[in-house]
Amino acid sequence: MEINKIKAFNDKMDSFIEKLLPELEDIYKDIHQNPELSMQEVRTAKIAADYLTKYQFEVSTGIGKTGVVGIMKNGEGPIVMLRADMDALPIAEDTGLPYASSKVGRDEEGTEVGVSHVCGHDLHVTWLMGIARLFSEHKDKWEGTLMTVFQPGEEIGRGAQSMIDDGMMDRFPKPDIILGQHVMVGESGTIGYRSGKILSAGNSLKVKLFGRGAHGSSPQTSIDPVIMAAATTMRLQTIISREIAPVEHAVLTVGAIQAGTKENIIPEDATLKLNIRTFNDGVRDQILSAVKRICCAECTASNAPREPEFTTLDSYPMTENDSAATAKVAEAFHAQFGTRAYETQPASASEDFSVFGRNWKVPYVFWFVGGTDPKTYLEAKKNNQLNSIPSNHSPKFAPVIHPTLKTGLQAMMTAAATWLN
Repeated sequence: MEINKIKAFNDKMDSFIEKLLPELEDIYKDIHQNPELSMQEVRTAKIAADYLTKYQFEVSTGIGKTGVVGIMKNGEGPIVMLRADMDALPIAEDTGLPYASSKVGRDEEGTEVGVSHVCGHDLHVTWLMGIARLFSEHKDKWEGTLMTVFQPGEEIGRGAQSMIDDGMMDRFPKPDIILGQHVMVGESGTIGYRSGKILSAGNSLKVKLFGRGAHGSSPQTSIDPVIMAAATTMRLQTIISREIAPVEHAVLTVGAIQAGTKENIIPEDATLKLNIRTFNDGVRDQILSAVKRICCAECTASNAPREPEFTTLDSYPMTENDSAATAKVAEAFHAQFGTRAYETQPASASEDFSVFGRNWKVPYVFWFVGGTDPKTYLEAKKNNQLNSIPSNHSPKFAPVIHPTLKTGLQAMMTAAATWLN
């Protein structure tokens, strides 16, 4: 659509969005209270599938285990794919919200964990459900094909690929454009877009260090893997500070150190779990090589009985928006939101959203929707304390429902209308 037509379309739809918000708020709170871990999103997938069926979409379920695809053909025109991820995190929620999650589940290792939507995927699902209804009930205002994709397993970096591996590209029409969005820390009511690199690549590893167990009273008979793990953790931090050029953007975090069961037993082994974020493939390879070098060297220095064991936990490609498609979306965003739409900086978070575009070889655009209470955000910004706001993956992450819910609907609708005739 032309920009003036998109604005007119959005203006006409505004009253319908307002009427829809109470229903979507109830859906959002329900999904928030009933989160499901990666590749376990059975209930959430059914909610999405039933909703799509109710509004006359052709619905396919069980794609890549729990994925849902809805197709609505409405005359000639481009095929627009909209994507939302469904999974929650193995984190106990600590927001104090009246609709907070108290659910527990078991992760892939069988460990019982708290489960919560403290990344915001519950909002993503709700937004896409709302878009499905809006476009279904107003087919006289657009032409083309709308493909809604509810994806599992984003948090473990396997969901998008699992849908591709399950024959998604053969079973469904090839989209002309793929669109997605993510709620983030930012003033609610605002939209952050960016051409090119917007999200980093992500690589997570598990490193098992081997020692020799002993009684805590006789450390001389041991090869202590706890010491190895502690020393390795400290040394790994020098990769970014001393081996990567300051002009490059990279992050290395050791998020877990696991060793031992009792205070007077030196264990046989210790495990590190670490995460790497980069915006350059060469830098990524350099960091991965340095991680292996340092871990092996520490084991040698400690006289470990064997070399460390490296296991890849997940791997995310970089999200790099198509420049021409982003320009179209940005123009439409500015027409709709005015100064509330802005060019954002790249984020060191990672997503598997781009897997769809990379495999189909079609352009994609991904953007951010602010979810922080405006007063809280502006006060923190004024006092240079933005880092004090609980971010995604914090147990206290809690987007405000309004105006975040409406803004996300408007953003996705605006972007989709840019292609739908």
